[in-house]
Amino acid sequence: MEILLTDVYRIADLARVEIQTDEAQAALEQLSNIFNLIEQMQAVDTAEIEPMSHAQDMKLRLRQDIVSEADRHELFQSIAPQVEAGLYLVPKVIE
Repeated sequence: MEILLTDVYRIADLARVEIQTDEAQAALEQLSNIFNLIEQMQAVDTAEIEPMSHAQDMKLRLRQDIVSEADRHELFQSIAPQVEAGLYLVPKVIE
């Protein structure tokens, strides 16, 4: 994709950025390099490549879903300031 100096000025105008001629020329070169890199990356055939969820081949260590602690909600609610029907009552913060 070819980008022109008029495109750089248009982008600067849309971004509400004042740009000088030398800055516009530098931006044009940088944008051209970026678009060239994108074209090179799009040219690579990735049809046989499986998508990755992580850069390293990692597997999560899983554990059995087993209850490991006793139910102590009654103990915790016994020291709570206010409890009703098994729920903690808290002061109203937003009116």
